[in-house]
Amino acid sequence: MKSIYVKIRKAVIICLAGSFFLISFDGIAQRRGGGGGGGLHKAGGATHTRPATTRPATQTRPGSGNSGIKKPANKVNRPSTSNLNNKANNRNRNNNNIGNRNTNVSGNTVNRNRNNINIDRSRDININNNRNTVVRRNNVVVYNRPPYRYGGYRYNTFHPYYFHPYRPFYWGPVWHPWGFFVTTLAVTAIVVSVESNQYHYDQGVWYAPSNGGYTAVPAPVGGTVNNIPSGAETVNTGTVNNYYYGGTYYEKDGSSYKVVAPTAGTIVDNLPEGGKEVTIGDVKYVKFGETYYQPVQVDGKDKYEVVLVEEDK
Repeated sequence: MKSIYVKIRKAVIICLAGSFFLISFDGIAQRRGGGGGGGLHKAGGATHTRPATTRPATQTRPGSGNSGIKKPANKVNRPSTSNLNNKANNRNRNNNNIGNRNTNVSGNTVNRNRNNINIDRSRDININNNRNTVVRRNNVVVYNRPPYRYGGYRYNTFHPYYFHPYRPFYWGPVWHPWGFFVTTLAVTAIVVSVESNQYHYDQGVWYAPSNGGYTAVPAPVGGTVNNIPSGAETVNTGTVNNYYYGGTYYEKDGSSYKVVAPTAGTIVDNLPEGGKEVTIGDVKYVKFGETYYQPVQVDGKDKYEVVLVEEDK
């Protein structure tokens, strides 16, 4: 009986010791794990892993697989290709509209492609070239050469025909050819009345009033001025000296200079702008109003001779 009691007591002691051991081991594990349920335990006494720290989802450490800063989760919507094409087409249409604007430029405005200014021909007046350019016959000198005949007319010259191209001569910045329009005149311009017509004369150029300004015209025969440009050349008509400047002929009249018509046979070095090359038969003349100039060569120099044109009867 006593032996049975001893065996029961040993069994109770062993049970109590086992329970105490289990309770102590669990307490140690809880202290190391930071509280119940917060960590993971491995069998066989493995170490407890710390819970991972949660980092922002938008950033990773440099050097990781996807290095750098991650793009935000909310992506920015880029414009679609179709929208870009539509905008480009709209811009092209606008540019085309701009390019077509003001393309109908009249001859009286600035030519923007060539950056040159066209002369406003709408203001020109009807210039009577015939009256001031009819050639005076030289009754003293006799032509020793037969005239050139063509189309029922005789073309008389003292020198043989020698073709050279017509190259208009430029008399300087204050000289203007017939038909040139200006809005104002220099203070040096003077008023000259000829047969009840009023002209303005300035440094070798004659002007007639035009719409809102003045137009350069052929010098009126009979117009008298006190001075002519210093660049005027002396030409011999066979009877008297004339003074030639810018296509105009003057004769000395006392202390003044009077405009005269060109005299047949007169030789000049240069012709102004405004002439037309006309071909008559085998000869090419330069014509100003009713005056024909034949290209000739005198002493090896290219010149022009005033032609006497007569009807061939």
